[in-house]
Amino acid sequence: MVPASASPSAATAVVSGLREVRGWAADLYRDLHAHPELSHQEHATAAKVAARLEASGVEVHTGIGGTGVVGLVRNGAGPTVLLRADMDALPIAEATGLDYASHATATDGTGDTVPVMHACGHDMHVACLLGAVHLLASRREQWSGTVIALFQPAEETGDGDRAMLEGGLAGVVPTPDVALAQHVLPAPAGLVGTHVGPTLSAADSMRITLHGRGAHGSMPQAAVDPVVLAAMVVVRLQTIVARETRPGEPAVVTVGSIRAGTKSKVIPDHAVLELNVRTYSDATRASILAAIRRIVDAECEASRCPAPADYELFDRFPLTSNDAETTGKVAAAFGSYFGERAGALPMQTASEDFSDIPDALGVPYCYWGIGGIDPDTYHRAEAEGRVAEDIPVNHSASFAPAIEPTLSTGIEAMVVAALAWLGAPAAGDGQGPG
Repeated sequence: MVPASASPSAATAVVSGLREVRGWAADLYRDLHAHPELSHQEHATAAKVAARLEASGVEVHTGIGGTGVVGLVRNGAGPTVLLRADMDALPIAEATGLDYASHATATDGTGDTVPVMHACGHDMHVACLLGAVHLLASRREQWSGTVIALFQPAEETGDGDRAMLEGGLAGVVPTPDVALAQHVLPAPAGLVGTHVGPTLSAADSMRITLHGRGAHGSMPQAAVDPVVLAAMVVVRLQTIVARETRPGEPAVVTVGSIRAGTKSKVIPDHAVLELNVRTYSDATRASILAAIRRIVDAECEASRCPAPADYELFDRFPLTSNDAETTGKVAAAFGSYFGERAGALPMQTASEDFSDIPDALGVPYCYWGIGGIDPDTYHRAEAEGRVAEDIPVNHSASFAPAIEPTLSTGIEAMVVAALAWLGAPAAGDGQGPG
């Protein structure tokens, strides 16, 4: 028999210890923010996570999928809940002006030296989950079951979850009954939001090499100009969403990079386009990817290209589609605890690889959002109609969550959501070591 979920009073009792963790969690957040690491390079971050888990009396497993870390809190019979945070940062030069801003650099996968910044809030995710695990581990008398705290590398490259699966995650942790995760967003701090069904888009990046024939700029008749071809392709690709996708079906096709040629008087022999596709259904995803190839192939034929285009798919992210029953349970728990601060999360065109693990394990999941912008700053920008101009978004060089109330809200949300599954302890349970 699976125990009933813990009562609202249990959540209040566990979270009552928040004052005990706020100080070190905020210090840890600042440290992580000042010392970010790129995807698959999160060695120092992983060591800090493991040390904090050990200090909280949690069973720790490291090196899963490279730099992945797992903490286990075993607390008697009951459901198993997986809580996840991502750890990696981005190759962005920070422009926040904070006294704990990053000045770090690193060598990326191509051998270039790049600036590094936590521009997506993963440092906040780590601090929130560590705080939540500490509270759950220190108040075991309020619940029963098992908590899996999963700290994932390489979310930004979309392969960190798969690396942990391939690195033997299933042999380290029990199969969870549910998987839960959150993300800080450019909304007023203190708010939490849930969404049933497709929540984050699937994403596919594609590199297309167009083959032309080079020539002197004064003799275009001798060339197959890949610059003109690339321009025609870019224009025609805009018709996929406008003219081939059903109105009301969310989809985005963005050409983010065009590279061709070196001098004004030289027609180059090739051009490279890099584009990104965001979709919310498998059918739309397949249709748009097929349309891109059809359009490019047709334009190449019209331009008399000497060779067909080359296609490379990379940085692919799955659709994040929240299970209805699971999300309803989380939303009810949030409503009971947060009151008016809990609401709906709009569909996001951002993408995540969080769903790879629960999908591989056959586990339902819920992924929600928390606000990270100082409420007064956000509402002032909103009143002036300047949210787009004044509120930095994720991946901006100016993005950095307000530490409070973001940190406290994120810790509370993780605890409250987990306790929606973790049952009240049976007599004699809930007191064992981690």
